[in-house]
Amino acid sequence: MNPETDNNRGLHPWQVQLHELIYESEKPAGKAFDVALLACILTSIVVVMLDSVTALHARYGGLFYALEWTFTGIFTIEYILRLICIRRPWRYVFSFLGIIDLLAIIPAYLSILFVGAQSLMVLRALRLLRIFRIFRLVHFISEMRFLTVAILNSLRKISIFILFVLTVVVILGSVIYLVEDENSGFTSIPQSVYWAIVTITTVGYGDVAPVTTAGKLIASFIMLLGYGIIAVPTGIVTTEMAIAARNKVQSQQACPSCGKEGHDQDAVFCKYCGHKL
Repeated sequence: MNPETDNNRGLHPWQVQLHELIYESEKPAGKAFDVALLACILTSIVVVMLDSVTALHARYGGLFYALEWTFTGIFTIEYILRLICIRRPWRYVFSFLGIIDLLAIIPAYLSILFVGAQSLMVLRALRLLRIFRIFRLVHFISEMRFLTVAILNSLRKISIFILFVLTVVVILGSVIYLVEDENSGFTSIPQSVYWAIVTITTVGYGDVAPVTTAGKLIASFIMLLGYGIIAVPTGIVTTEMAIAARNKVQSQQACPSCGKEGHDQDAVFCKYCGHKL
C-alpha cells in the first residue's frame, strides 16, 4: 500500500491539497499562504491601533470599519478551511492555536449584538480584544517551542528565586521602616516593602526616599543587590534554552488528523493523536 495514500485515508484529494497549503509551511505554496496571512494579521493590528486615534477615527472611521470586516471575513474563512482539511477538527478547535484563531474573529461578531449608547464601553472592550490577533503570530515562529520549553523547565527555579527575593524585600523593608520615620514616607511596613521592591528592581519612582545615613546605606545595598538579581532569571532561562536547542530538531510537518506540529524528524506517528504522519 502506498504510504501517502494510507496517510491521507479518509480525506478527499482536495482536502489533502488544502492541508498542504494551510499547514505545510515548508512547501512553497504553504510558505506563500503563511506570508499572506502574516501580512493580513499585521495590517489588521495596525488598523485597530489607528482606529483608536480620535482624529483618524473621525476622518477614516468608515474605511477602518470596512477593513476590519474584510479581515474578519478572511480570518473566518481561513479558520473554517483549517477545520475541514483535517480528520479531527475538534482537536484543533480546543488547541492553543485554535483558541487563538477563534478569539481573533469572535469580537467582531459579538459587537453586532451590542447596540446602543449604553453599550459603548462594551464595544470599546470588544474592539480592544481584536488587538490580541498579535498572538496569531505564533503560527509563524517555529523557534518559539524552544522558548516555551525553556520557560516551563525554568518555572520551579524562578519560583524559588522569586520567593527568595520576596523574603529579602520583606526583611529590608522592615529594617528601613525601623530606621526611617513617617516624615520620610515610610509610614508602615507594607509601604516600606513597596519601596524595597521598587528599589531592588532598579525602577526607583522616587516617591519615597530615605533621608538618614543608615537608610541611605540600606538603600545603596538594595540597589547593588538589584543589579545582581536581575541577571539570575536571565541566566536560568538562557541555560534551559541552550539545553532545549541541543535536543533533537523537530519537524514542522503538521499532522493531517489534528493539525499539530512539533514532531521529531524521524517520527512516524503523531505524538498528540497517534495518527500516522
